Amino acid sequence: MISERFRIDGRVAVVTGAGRGIGAATAVALAQAGADVVISSRTREQLDEVAAGVEAAGRRALVVPADLADPDTAAELADLAAGEFGRLDIVVNNMGGAMPAAFLDTSPRHMEKAFRFNVGTAHALTRAAVPHLLEAGGGSVVNISSAMGRIAGRGYLAYGSAKAALAHYTRLAAFDLAPRVRVNAVAVGSVATSALDVVMTSDELRTEMERRTPLRRVGEPEDVAAAVLYLASPASAYVTGSVLRVDGGIEAPNLDLGLEDL
Repeated sequence: MISERFRIDGRVAVVTGAGRGIGAATAVALAQAGADVVISSRTREQLDEVAAGVEAAGRRALVVPADLADPDTAAELADLAAGEFGRLDIVVNNMGGAMPAAFLDTSPRHMEKAFRFNVGTAHALTRAAVPHLLEAGGGSVVNISSAMGRIAGRGYLAYGSAKAALAHYTRLAAFDLAPRVRVNAVAVGSVATSALDVVMTSDELRTEMERRTPLRRVGEPEDVAAAVLYLASPASAYVTGSVLRVDGGIEAPNLDLGLEDL
């Protein structure tokens, strides 16, 4: 049955930024499909809630509170997963982000931090994971990029540039690691997570964002989690180097930051 190709029974996954939002939904989705999951973010209380969701699906969770802005710390998750569960099959590089800012307010340090946070940590974990993925017979890496890595809008210079770099990192890494390790990405649009709290609590802003989105709604974390499961599972066994759009169909930013001309 085709549904069996979406199963990942007995496999082990690492999910970064897993305390809430997309990361939390992804960790639970992978567990529901059969995987044990290593979950990491800065806040233990949030991770404990996610771990309860993993365990409710009948799988095991390893909670690793850590500041993953440090690439060396992110890299350690690969060994922790293999040491705890005996293997590693799936890596989901979900951690990332950067605060919006006008061009002249985007310092070189801010730009460097965005690249380290969105690309450097993903590479550090992926590089550390590859020997374990190979030992397990192959594996899948899924990077969480953004629609802002493809479209242009004011205020997103650091974030959009870093996410564009992550998307192309995905393509390059896919070539380097083929045929045994697949590398893909999900380019997400506006998703109802804590990052959009200001928008979600304003009827005016939310209505405007929905109006500018072809599918006329803001995404849910589960929309992204379903795409990650596809790319992590045998269902996508003939897919690598791809950036899957999960963005409601937008071709321009659906949130105007109100930045004026210089």
